[in-house]
Order: sequence, then C-alpha cells, then structure tokens
Amino acid sequence: MKIIQTKFLTFEQKQSLFDLWNAEYPERIGYKELSEFQDYLDGLLSVKHYLLANDLNQIFGWAFTFVREDEDWFGIIINSKIQGKRFGTLLLDELKKNCSVLNGWATDHQNDVKRNKKPYLSPLEFYTKNGFIIDQSIRMENDKISAVKIRWGKDIAG
Repeated sequence: MKIIQTKFLTFEQKQSLFDLWNAEYPERIGYKELSEFQDYLDGLLSVKHYLLANDLNQIFGWAFTFVREDEDWFGIIINSKIQGKRFGTLLLDELKKNCSVLNGWATDHQNDVKRNKKPYLSPLEFYTKNGFIIDQSIRMENDKISAVKIRWGKDIAG
C-alpha cells in the first residue's frame, strides 16, 4: 500500500471515495448521488487528500484535512477489509507530519448502522490509541450524526 497526496481528485478517485464513504460510514450520513458528495467536497476549504492505494491504484483508505472556522480538521475512512492492520494509523501519522493540530468528530455510541446493515462501531478507541483526546463537552447532535469532538495536537501528544 502507498499513500498518494493530492489537492485535486480525478473523477475515478471521487467515485471510489463516494463508494468508500457510503460503504463504511453510518448510513445516515451517506450520499445518494455523486453530485451531493461533490458538493460536500467543494465546500471544504484548503483541502488535502491522502489516498491509501494498492499497486493498481485501487483506493482502500482516505484521509483528508481541511480548515473550518480557522481550525485544522480531518476525516478518515478505511475499507473494513483492511481495518485493524495499522493502515488507519499510517494515514493519521501522515496527517500529523503536515499538521500541528487535528480536530474531528467521532461517534461515541453503537447506535448507527452502515448501508449493509452491519453495525457502525465507534472509532474512539482507535483515536485514543493514536494520541487523540476526547472533549465530551463539545458534541454535534443533529438528524444525521451524534458525535463528540476529538483533538490531537503536537502540544497534547508531546
């Protein structure tokens, strides 16, 4: 596996990321059409993509950083076929090389299901193993997501 860094995605990469998003994230935050996913991507400021790909350039993971309200934020998705094999940590380590702080949202419950109706498991343990702190006082609660803010920083992690 290799990590491809880019600011611009090809149509094929967008299609792969759309499929990965819809397969691995909770069904409630999925996109019905590629154009909706494109609108989400277009709304991100200063975005950088990190694609985890095999030798055939098939995408198995994706991390991305962007700026929201003057803070550095990130998202990450790993194909369930390769979860638990340190590829998520590999992607996070690549983000940490280029950012001094990373903010994100993570579900802290087991109430969501993926599109295939399998449970979406909270990734909090993964994030804490990778040096993130959980800020229980800051939550996002709406009809699509119930999540807690997570944060990593060089000043936090040492």
